Amino acid sequence: MTDNHKPRFHFRDIAEKVRQQIVSERHSEPHQILRSYPGNENKGILAKEQGKIYGITHPGATGVIYVMDRAMKMGFTYASQEWSNFGQGAPEVGHIEGCMKRPEQINIAEAAYEYAPTSGIRELREAVAKLYNDIYRKDKSSKYTYENVCIVPGGRAGLTRVAAAIGDVNVGYFLPEYTAYEQMLSVFKRFVPIPTNLQEESNYHIDPETIRTEIAGRGLGVIVASNPRNPTGQVIHGEELKALVSIARERHTTLVMDEFYSAYIYDEEPGKTVSISEFVDDVNLDPVIVIDGLTKNFRMPGWRVCWIVGPKPVISSMESAGSFLEGGANHPLQVAAIPFLDSTKFKDEALALQNHFRQKRDYVLNRLKEIGLEVRVPPNATFYIWLDLSHLPEPINIGLNFFEECLKEKVIVVPGIFFDVNPSHRRELFESPCHHFVRLSFGPPLEHLKKGLDNIDRVIKKFQN
Repeated sequence: MTDNHKPRFHFRDIAEKVRQQIVSERHSEPHQILRSYPGNENKGILAKEQGKIYGITHPGATGVIYVMDRAMKMGFTYASQEWSNFGQGAPEVGHIEGCMKRPEQINIAEAAYEYAPTSGIRELREAVAKLYNDIYRKDKSSKYTYENVCIVPGGRAGLTRVAAAIGDVNVGYFLPEYTAYEQMLSVFKRFVPIPTNLQEESNYHIDPETIRTEIAGRGLGVIVASNPRNPTGQVIHGEELKALVSIARERHTTLVMDEFYSAYIYDEEPGKTVSISEFVDDVNLDPVIVIDGLTKNFRMPGWRVCWIVGPKPVISSMESAGSFLEGGANHPLQVAAIPFLDSTKFKDEALALQNHFRQKRDYVLNRLKEIGLEVRVPPNATFYIWLDLSHLPEPINIGLNFFEECLKEKVIVVPGIFFDVNPSHRRELFESPCHHFVRLSFGPPLEHLKKGLDNIDRVIKKFQN
């Protein structure tokens, strides 16, 4: 084509093209009328006006995350010696008499620089299976193998993998319950979460008859529960655990048991630990899934090495879920974890933990009683105390108010409403059955507990006077 035949653009054409590029619906009155009707708003513009990025939602902060954020705004740092952290959801990690020595450094083989499988390295999976067989299944013909174990990067990752694989069923859980369950039960929309309130009069106990009634009355296909229980410090064991497995087997309901505090048992035979795996008949047929790890029982929360134990088809699902969720646990730390999973070491560790934490529990309960905070349902497991504030003067008879007043005295607790796992946020906060409670952790060292209890005493006296 010659220069004479090139298309020519007049200024008017160029102006029209520019106008088309800059004109939008905001310049059109009919379009603005349409947008003014409820439900027709431009969501992109609304997000911008609210300081958000369109298409990205903000999950609610779990209770402990909210608590620590508020504490940091009040001056708390992890290095501070002035603060007492009763909100801590982890045990003290320093030396405890009788506990095994943890490594200060590890050697990393070249192979450990590679990705580990999403289900974990085989050697660690075998060690976990052997630990359960040695402690809970010596007299059982059906044994766990590595194919019944999936290694995950933390307890929340384990719960999330399970939640990602739950189908179109009703999922039951019991209040009060571990705060992170709220996000787990709300992110995935295929299933319907259904709560059941546990009562102080029954010591917040989950008994087999309650389970049977809930399965029949609410059509539960899956039940998720911590055992021992966070935050109430109660535990299901013995014949009742055995009955739960029988009910699950008969009613085709899957039990997902969070057993992270299984070594923190205080009123049983010394050194005894608890696991529902003891009562599983067939490891590949009984619908029982266990989640545990190094976090609490081995006092190694920073390693983020945990596991799911269950039937082979479940572990296959967990492996697939991990491939798109988080990719798996740290490879070098999986290798380093293997020596800890010796049954003799574990029993010795459990005995030492029980002796140490029982002393702290008893001290805290006695000191709370002196302050005027008698615990009506004392914990017989975990390292938590579920504290009822309803008899205190206003406004500190409400958990969230008590929490804020404690921050002023450099003490951190967790308000009870965070354990009212309420995925759809249907309830008013003031109507929560956990409204008048806080959770105290006696996980930190005793000297921190003593200082914090003195500061709590000051909070109460300030309002009593």
